[in-house]
Amino acid sequence: MSHRNDRALTVGSLSRVEGEGALHVRVVDGRVTDVRLQIYEPPRFFEGFLRGRGYTEPPDITARICGICPVAYQMSACLAIEDACGVRVDGPIADLRRLLYCGEWISSHALHIYLLHAPDFLGYPSVVELARDHRSIVERGLAIKKVGNAILEAVGGRAIHPVNVRVGGFYRVPTRTEITALAAPLQEALEAATATVDWVAGFPFPDFEHSHELLALVEPGRYAVLDGVIRTDRGIGFPVRAFEEHIREEQMPHSTALHARLAGRGRYLTGPLARYALSGPWLLPEARAAADAVGLEPVCRNPFRSIVVRAVELVQAIAEAIRLVDAYRPFAPAAVPVLARPGVGYGATEAPRGTLFHRYEIDKNGCITAARIVPPTSQNQAAIEDDLRRFVQDRLELDDHRLTHECEQAIRNHDPCISCATHFLELSVERS
Repeated sequence: MSHRNDRALTVGSLSRVEGEGALHVRVVDGRVTDVRLQIYEPPRFFEGFLRGRGYTEPPDITARICGICPVAYQMSACLAIEDACGVRVDGPIADLRRLLYCGEWISSHALHIYLLHAPDFLGYPSVVELARDHRSIVERGLAIKKVGNAILEAVGGRAIHPVNVRVGGFYRVPTRTEITALAAPLQEALEAATATVDWVAGFPFPDFEHSHELLALVEPGRYAVLDGVIRTDRGIGFPVRAFEEHIREEQMPHSTALHARLAGRGRYLTGPLARYALSGPWLLPEARAAADAVGLEPVCRNPFRSIVVRAVELVQAIAEAIRLVDAYRPFAPAAVPVLARPGVGYGATEAPRGTLFHRYEIDKNGCITAARIVPPTSQNQAAIEDDLRRFVQDRLELDDHRLTHECEQAIRNHDPCISCATHFLELSVERS
């Protein structure tokens, strides 16, 4: 351990995130002068190899971007293609899509809360060690995740990279029996999720807040997932098709992912904290009661408390899934016709980690001529770096081990999916 104003701190990899990256912090004369969240995973070229494909193919292709949130990519792709072709899907097909999305939120949020994030607060290096001392707690989290997976299987055909989604709807409509079989497990999961909110609200949270502008889809009357306009907590609002007019991406030398900023305004944050701030008034009663019971304020600006907001959203997704299951009746046809025509289409949905935007250009033969995908993690990179800059500055007195741990935790607050963002963290702190 060298003097804290002149030391180098290196971490080989960050566990409990999806993907590969590095963090470099430079300290000069006791001040943090540079923070770079370096995403060095090779670009995956999804936008490139979508060009030349048929207009019905993006839901299946883009689902492979992420094994944790494939439904988000499928739904945003479907909405964008349908928009280009002049089709709007509503009614029972839209309800079934929303149920499928609830399954993904349940599975993803349970995974992040229990397996990835909770060990940070409880002093365990991983969920394996946590399970040795608190087996019943981890089993509760896995049981909740299993219910989310069951929804994905019943509606989507399988839990990872669902195969039942198509432009216009679904290939097959589940039977009433297949859907009602989810009712009892969901009721059990609702009780477990409510207990989860109480559990995580008792974690020790650092005294730390951010000042980022918050951005999410807003659909007045209900918690936005699959529809709405884009709004921020500082009064900006625009339709999804105007996303590229307001969100500007730029390449950073230290990252293979683009950084996004609000035009003329700067960094912003999307994800659970933004959704909760902007759509909180439309939480279902079960989720509202859970938030109120732990004293969660209407706007949460402590990123470490995002685990509490995720737990509230877990209750929200389960409560909504229960309502959708109860109201479900098989319908026909399973999909509406979506005929190819030349045009440009835009789609955005709320992935577990935040707003996910797709844009496709299609020619008269139904061939994709251009594609653009803006995932939540790349939108959040500037906000994460700013969090780290201020967080590290106030904790330079910590030894190498503790500072490393807290930097990793600060990144995991945002549940980054680095593989999604590329178009384990290696941490070095350089002091001079």
